[in-house]
Order: sequence, then C-alpha cells, then structure tokens
Amino acid sequence: MVTETVAVPQPVVRFPIGLVGGVLATLAMDFVMARLPEGTTPPSVAAGVLTETHPDDAAHRLATVAHYLAGVGTGLLFVWLSLATELVFAGPSLATAALTGGVLYVLMVGFFVVVPLPRAPGLSADRRRTTGRDWALSAAGYLLVLVPVVTLGNQLLA
Repeated sequence: MVTETVAVPQPVVRFPIGLVGGVLATLAMDFVMARLPEGTTPPSVAAGVLTETHPDDAAHRLATVAHYLAGVGTGLLFVWLSLATELVFAGPSLATAALTGGVLYVLMVGFFVVVPLPRAPGLSADRRRTTGRDWALSAAGYLLVLVPVVTLGNQLLA
C-alpha cells in the first residue's frame, strides 16, 4: 500500500485535538440518535447497567454524563489508535486515519453489543436488536465527525 504521509503535530498536541473532536462527535451522535427509533436508549442502557435499573427508568443525568465521558474518551482512544497504526504503517496518512476509524467503529459497536446491551435489565430481544442497530448507526455518525475533525485539526496545527 503506497500512501503519502501527512504532517501531524506532536502527540502532546494531538490528544487535546482528540478531546475536542470527541465532544463535537458526541454532539453529532446526539443529533443522529434523536432521529432513530430508540433515541437516547443507548446512553440509558449504560446508566441502567450501572444502577441495575431498566433503561427507561435510568437517571437521565447519569446517562448523559456516561455518554459524554465515553464520547470524550473515545476521541482520545482514536488518537492513541492513530499513533499505533502510524507506527505499523510507517507514518500518518489519510489511509491510516481511515483504517483507525474503521477499527474504532468495530470496537465501539462490538463493545456496546457485547458488554452493556446484554446486561440491560428488562429489555426484550426485539428492543435489544433495535437498540444495537441504532447504536451502530449512531457510532457511524460519531466517526463521520470525529475522523475528519481530528485529521483536519492535526493538519492545521502541524
């Protein structure tokens, strides 16, 4: 695979870019979730698992805090995975950014459908499927914002 490397700032600058990108991508994810059948059920699943409460009865504030902390953390994880991918593929490029985004998508969806979703108290199998599908779409929306924001931010600050 021949790719042209691109300039990026030092990791100490890249992590704050990932933090900002994570916030912006979480806001975009909220926009996507609001238009899907299960809406804010995915963050409520996390809050419900933490409090052993049905997602519909989970504390809204806890769901929001967990959602935004996870969103910011995922922005930082994207930067870390980018650095690891760049080590393997001899430097930063648009291809490594896209590859990292793909890997992160699999991790985001896989984690949600394997860890919190099956542990959500009281959700029917049909509702779990719909919530998992909605999460997959929301995660795609998140990454469609995160990857370009962080990549462009790196370019502007390189």
